[in-house]
Order: sequence, then C-alpha cells, then structure tokens
Amino acid sequence: MTETLKQGSATAASRIYETLRQDLLNGRYRAGERLSITLLRETYDVGLSPLREALNRLAAYGLLRQENQRGFRVLELTREELADITEMRRQLEGMALELAIRHGDEEWESQLLAANHRLARAGEHTPVVEWESLHSRFHSALVAPCGSAWLLRFISQLHDQFDRYRRVAPRAQELRHQLDSQHQELVDLALTRDARRARALIEEHITLSSEVAKRSCR
Repeated sequence: MTETLKQGSATAASRIYETLRQDLLNGRYRAGERLSITLLRETYDVGLSPLREALNRLAAYGLLRQENQRGFRVLELTREELADITEMRRQLEGMALELAIRHGDEEWESQLLAANHRLARAGEHTPVVEWESLHSRFHSALVAPCGSAWLLRFISQLHDQFDRYRRVAPRAQELRHQLDSQHQELVDLALTRDARRARALIEEHITLSSEVAKRSCR
C-alpha cells in the first residue's frame, strides 16, 4: 500500500513538473512573479507533496528561484543572461551538429527530413503550442546522432532557458521568414555532409533568433 502511494506521488510530481515547465516557458507566469503554493494547488489540482517536489526540480533545472522560507519565484529576463545562453547554444549546438553530420546514418536523414517537413507544413494558423513542439523536435532531430548524451542534455536545458525569452517576445515577422528558411538550409547542408557550413549556419540561426528573444527584455 505504501509503495503504491509513493508511485502515485511520483507520477503526480512528474505530471505537474512537465505541465508547469511548459507554462513557465510559455509565459503563463510573469518574470519575477512569486508563485503562490495555495493557488498552484488549486490551479493544477495537485497535492502539496508532489507540487513541492515538482517546484524543487524546476528550481534545480533553472526555471525557478527558491527563496529561503519564502517559496519560489519566476526568474527575471535580462539581456546579460540571454547573451550568455545564446553563446553557449552557439558553441554546443555547433559542436553537436558537426558530430551529428559525422555519425548520422540513413535513419537519421529520414527522421530529419520528416521533422523538417512537419515543421514546414505548420503555417501561421497552427496553434502556438503545436508549432513550438514541432520546432523543438526539428532542432532535436538535427543533432540527435552526435554521440553524447551529456551534450544533448545540456543543449535541451539551454533550449528551455532560451525559450523563456523567445516565446514571450513580441512577434518579429520580418525575422520569422528568414529563420524558417534557414531550417531548410540546415537540412540541405546536413544531408550533403557539409559540416563546416552547417555549423556556421546554426550559429547564425541562433544569433538571429536571439534578436527576436531580446524583445522580451526591458
């Protein structure tokens, strides 16, 4: 009985962790906002124990700040932090893409083509949540066969940190079209195994995307 309760609590904690993670990335809570435990329990219909476990995990992951005896607060958005995240993305994703091009096989090529096709088909009327999911899958597919689980883990965390800024920034349609076209260019370079130009383009892509993300900073 006790073991069953523990498993149920762990399942609830994982569920609320993922739901809250997405809500934080999508800007449901304002930067700097202090989160009310009582309100969170009501909003997500979850018990205190799994909620606290999820909040502690989100703080360890870097999406919340834990304050001594005062609960949890959403992180601020600053240009300095964004510049740091952007540079780390450039370095790590550039490295991962070079490795992926070196090690990727035909199965990777097929998965990359499919991910790009699904993303390209998502037009302006596609729900934002669905587009963001497709966008994340494309970037994950691009570097998937790099051969380093740790490198992929760091990249995933940096993507989440970057998206805290990008997803709440005002739309920049003039840059959006350019960014979208670069997705196809990245696929073309990956398939022709042009690692040098592919790395240069992914670094340019991340820099350009940071120009959009900057608009979220005061």
